[in-house]
Amino acid sequence: MCGTIIKTSDTGATWTILKSGVTYDLYSVCFTNAAVGYAVGANGIILKTINAGVFWDTVPSGTTSGLMSVFFPSATTGYVVGECGTLLKTVDAGRTWTALMGGNVHNFCSVFFTDVSTGYAVGYSGVIIKTTNGGASWTFLDAGTTTWLNSVWFTDSTTGYATGDHGTILKTTDAGNSWTALSSGTTKVLWSIYFRNPMTGYAVGDQGTIIKTIDGGATWTTLSSGTTNLLQSVCFTSTDVGYSVDYSGRIIKTTDAGTNWTFLSGGLIDLFTSVCFPEASIGYAVGLSGMIIKTTDAGITWNRLPGGARDLESVYFTDTNTGYAVGGNGIILKTIDAGASWVSLPSGTTGSLNSVYFTGYDTGYVVGYYLSAPSRYGIILKTTDGGASWVTLPSGHNKYLSSVYFINSNTGLIAGCDSVNNGLILKTTDGGSTWTSLPIGKTKGLASVFCTDVNIAYAVGDSGTILKTNDGGTNWTALSCGSINPLNSVYFFKDGTGFVAGFNGTILKTTDTGTNWTILATGTCNTLSSLCFTDSRTGYAVGVNGTILKTSNGGTSINEILPVKTVFKLYPNPACNKITIENTQNSGGETVISIFDIKGILLLQDKFNFKNLFNIDVSVLPEGIYLVKIQTTAEIEIKKLMIK
Repeated sequence: MCGTIIKTSDTGATWTILKSGVTYDLYSVCFTNAAVGYAVGANGIILKTINAGVFWDTVPSGTTSGLMSVFFPSATTGYVVGECGTLLKTVDAGRTWTALMGGNVHNFCSVFFTDVSTGYAVGYSGVIIKTTNGGASWTFLDAGTTTWLNSVWFTDSTTGYATGDHGTILKTTDAGNSWTALSSGTTKVLWSIYFRNPMTGYAVGDQGTIIKTIDGGATWTTLSSGTTNLLQSVCFTSTDVGYSVDYSGRIIKTTDAGTNWTFLSGGLIDLFTSVCFPEASIGYAVGLSGMIIKTTDAGITWNRLPGGARDLESVYFTDTNTGYAVGGNGIILKTIDAGASWVSLPSGTTGSLNSVYFTGYDTGYVVGYYLSAPSRYGIILKTTDGGASWVTLPSGHNKYLSSVYFINSNTGLIAGCDSVNNGLILKTTDGGSTWTSLPIGKTKGLASVFCTDVNIAYAVGDSGTILKTNDGGTNWTALSCGSINPLNSVYFFKDGTGFVAGFNGTILKTTDTGTNWTILATGTCNTLSSLCFTDSRTGYAVGVNGTILKTSNGGTSINEILPVKTVFKLYPNPACNKITIENTQNSGGETVISIFDIKGILLLQDKFNFKNLFNIDVSVLPEGIYLVKIQTTAEIEIKKLMIK
């Protein structure tokens, strides 16, 4: 997230944020030796380091498609795959990259080469392609499935594995000519697979899933990961020592071949996905691992509420006491006592639920998507009895539904994308009984939709996409906002004033219905997930790394506020010469204090042993905003510091 690359030199005990020089999300990293490595990510970004990550240089890739996986079978020859059928190759250690022709428009998720010439790529709709001539030509392999595949790994020139949705694990023993579906023992999405040797392998996925085989995939055992977060990647450095990282950047480690896993303190912190204020002073935010927090003083302080074990993606309150939160594995939670307690409602699905909206006290809608062979398909649920029961509405197939908004009891819009990330908007005028796909032209996937009346609506999404309609969706216009960052949330007022938020801390504002946009100074590069306003001047944005932002003057100034009670105090703030950091829990051991600029560049660092009061000289820092990371063996906090 946000161009983050972190490094450990002590088997994960401590981690250092490296200077990547970019703020795009990074999805894959590969090192050819201890010093030379590559990272790829959003907007076609390719980075290279030749000094073990001290500095990273941006290498021209020739594409703006998202790059999902990088693999180097030799020091000079490497391959990258990504969205829209992207296949790239270098033969000069990453200095130049050539686009290869794969003959496929599907998104590729993972690439693996058994030697410099022979390799495989897997991706959406069960596609597996193979080359034996260094990418000059590719052959489609019959995997016997149309389930989306997320990861591929070969243990030798003939034996390989691919994992994907619905617990899918495929195996080949003849270099891809034929594939056999293995029994994984899980229906969870598997995002990554890794084999330590020909017999012993691991796969990780949704809801903290970790499975292990010691017989070449014939049988798999479910391990206890200690988390319900989505695990995206797994890697082992020895027979017993392995690591996995989750969606929010938390890192878990095992030292006994996967029997036990412990969280390391160097990962990122909480990720908030949605914010809702039913009253001016009362607000809620939800996020990963069932996190629910609440404020009763307009964001000054926040307290954790009892939530669930599943990741939560959206929250909506119909009044001060009654609210709903939805998320992974079909979870729908409801509270009728202002968040003091939450009950799980029967949704009738195990799909991922992304957005919830109520048109009245009893009538509400939830949208999302379901992972199933032969494809993913959109979910639309409706309740007319306050969530006691839910009816599945027809949505059409091959849809990823991200956001739902109703302007009245009958008329609503849903935004999302199809299997190759083309944007879509669905509309109903009969309370969800039927949905029509609106003509929006060719655009990237959409993440959020917002209506100001029955005629005017806005939708935002990837690559800075902002769409507007003035006629109820019959015609849509693409607005120019001056940003290519993916946008996750949109909020408008009837007077034409609006805000959008997204990657790299982006918040844009318009006062003329979207004709012109101004970039607001947020003081963060953390990706923002959700916007909410309580009046024309007071608004909130939440996102990754526990970010909560607030403006009290319509965006003229934006302040970061702490999401929960903290262990450490930092004062004075603003400062000019020295700062003091106090540990309020009086815990012993080592404390590492690191100060970064807002781009994540490490400027100062100091270590203290068995102290609870720390004085740091910051007189060398010029005026500006900085991030202070305070790390102990038990806690990690990141605070904003202003130097005047």
